[in-house]
Amino acid sequence: MAADTIPSRLFTQARQRPEEPAYCIKVHGAWKATRWKDYVAEVRRAARSLLALGLGPGSAVTMLGFNRPEWVVLDFAAMCVGAVPAGIYTTCSAEEVQYILNHSEAAVILVENAAQWEKVRAKRSELPHLKRVVTMRGAEKIDDPLVLDWEAFLALGADVPESRVDERIEALEPAGLATLIYTSGTTGPPKAVMLSHENLAWTSRTAADLVDGRSSDVMLSYLPLSHIAEQMFTVHGAATTGYCVYFAESIEKVPDDLKSVQPTVFFGVPRIWEKFHAGIAAKLRDAKGAKAALVKWARGVASAVHALKNRGESPGAALDLQYRLAQKLVFSKLRTAVGLGRARMCVSGAAPVGVNVLEFFASLDIPVHEVYGQSEDTGPTSFNHVGKTKLGSVGTALRGVEVKIG
Repeated sequence: MAADTIPSRLFTQARQRPEEPAYCIKVHGAWKATRWKDYVAEVRRAARSLLALGLGPGSAVTMLGFNRPEWVVLDFAAMCVGAVPAGIYTTCSAEEVQYILNHSEAAVILVENAAQWEKVRAKRSELPHLKRVVTMRGAEKIDDPLVLDWEAFLALGADVPESRVDERIEALEPAGLATLIYTSGTTGPPKAVMLSHENLAWTSRTAADLVDGRSSDVMLSYLPLSHIAEQMFTVHGAATTGYCVYFAESIEKVPDDLKSVQPTVFFGVPRIWEKFHAGIAAKLRDAKGAKAALVKWARGVASAVHALKNRGESPGAALDLQYRLAQKLVFSKLRTAVGLGRARMCVSGAAPVGVNVLEFFASLDIPVHEVYGQSEDTGPTSFNHVGKTKLGSVGTALRGVEVKIG
């Protein structure tokens, strides 16, 4: 019996909901879905290719690129064979890429395009462990013996038996190293945080419970996948809960993608919420006369309702009636217009967000719950739980997490 790991949960999703959508990407202006059974089949192909290259326990694989299915497929595949995946920020310099490749002793790096390949090419003579560079789908053709395109990489494992992947998953130890999270290096070079299979499995289950995660949920993947927070939503959370992930086209197109996807759970860093705040506030200032009065009334109602809900209290019958009317007349349209029409859980993390920003969104019937954490504890440490929220705080410690203030 395989241990409870992210790879074993991934394979369970394919057995439980083979025909349901696992992820979506934009193709010729329309969202195209990939089913769970096809997603896992690609992970298995990638895992067999890593085995063909001689990778396994003690090996490392790195990914350098924007949020794409190939990034996550290789991340899963590396864990499946007992190797260790590590993400690299797309903004890293050639020197930083070289440092992470050598520090992790990575044998394979996945790059998004020719621009990211150039960072590797510039330092190739100083990368003794690197065996292969793999490019994502759609990348420019690179004529170099070190480089394989995605399909050529997947073809490497054609002669590797499927059973070898199953054997590797069976052999995974809960305390074994599952992934490396390289911090942004605010003091000297990036530090590699070592997270075990048990760390990822426990935290992703806890995080799913925090946001009442469901297989019917929809997420938009757009923040850096090298960060533990985005990995929790896009990689480990999806494998744990079985929801569908939409991969944003680019960081510039996130506002448009939000409007077309309408995610049910949305995670944003303070900069995202601040940009929303500035844009919505500017439009609200343009409202005049009866429309302005209606919006002002609705915002007052929402502020009162969410202040009560934050304390775990319920609005009385009269306030609740006004709230439902405000939702119908104002908030249903406004929330949909910004891409949060279906959102039942909005989260802010990675840095402090202003209380004024949180109060603004509460007045628009978009309560945002602040989370605090760090890579070293696999993401979340404390959270402003529904019914137990204090704006301007980072909430209470998660059950199972010990916190000391030093």
